[in-house]
Amino acid sequence: MPIATPEVYAEMLDRAKANEFAYPAINVTSSETLNAALRGFAEAESDGIIQVSTGGAEFASGTKVKDMVTGAVALAEFAHVVAEKYPVNIALHTDHCPKDKLEGYVRPLVAVSQERVDRGLNPLFQSHMWDGSAVPLDENLKIASELLDLTAKARIILEIEVGVVGGEEDGVAHEINEKLYTSPEDYLKTVEALGAGEKGRYLVAATFGNVHGVYKPGNVKLRPEILKQGQDVVAEKLGLPAGSKPFDLVFHGGSGSLLEEIHEALTYGVIKMNIDTDTQYAFTRPIVSHMFSNYDGVLKIDGEVGNKKAYDPRSYLKAAEQGMAARIAQACEHLKSSGRMIAG
Repeated sequence: MPIATPEVYAEMLDRAKANEFAYPAINVTSSETLNAALRGFAEAESDGIIQVSTGGAEFASGTKVKDMVTGAVALAEFAHVVAEKYPVNIALHTDHCPKDKLEGYVRPLVAVSQERVDRGLNPLFQSHMWDGSAVPLDENLKIASELLDLTAKARIILEIEVGVVGGEEDGVAHEINEKLYTSPEDYLKTVEALGAGEKGRYLVAATFGNVHGVYKPGNVKLRPEILKQGQDVVAEKLGLPAGSKPFDLVFHGGSGSLLEEIHEALTYGVIKMNIDTDTQYAFTRPIVSHMFSNYDGVLKIDGEVGNKKAYDPRSYLKAAEQGMAARIAQACEHLKSSGRMIAG
């Protein structure tokens, strides 16, 4: 199927909300990891989200070029061509973008999509994330409001972060402290500034103890009830029935989370869960195994010529793709919760 249109992406998110499941949002940094993500979703028979961080986009442009927009556009264009061969819907998203990179990443990419929409085409990306967690909330929401105007016109969904995800990702680091929990006041300020969908659709990465990085299961102490509290207080403000979930929520920093905590979060309106650390390892581990098993073939030892079949990158990248795809398929299964996430 082609990359999801704005209408298809909206339907994907609505379906997740109604059925209490979440789509894995897989970070990619190259055509090979993008292929692995597509394969993983197809093998799980699941629609999904593929995303590119600022660092991932810079890397994808080439280590000599190091241009975020060039890399992001290249990966998106590649995805638009290759995804047509797969029987699932894929949405393209850009991950964490802090304030100092907005002018060099998100804003130019929104402009690219606006130019496409003006020509009667669909946007290049279906959503973008503004990460204002490092600035005061009022400033965060002011910038978010400005971006929401732009993304709505370009038929794109905006993702924002309200609260702080601890740990480090792509050079953005936060301490692990009480700021990891989005307060009821934060939720209220968000809906007051951005509306309840009438100004444009947006996703909220609310925080409830999430931490980026590598942790053993149980080491991350989540409080999913924080998400319910936020939904409840906003539902009351908007005059919605009890139990309503006005926000479309995103789960960042899930490494080390217990499966029951993840499933609880899904019942409170989480419809997108970012996955990066686990899939990086799943991609790299087969390469390590190949190198150890074929060391005398990948190295020209003692004047020998090695084994071209062993050091041909295709020989180990194929296994890497398989490993990452399998992990993505597993993530799709874990994020089903009580609902179904098969391709629509």
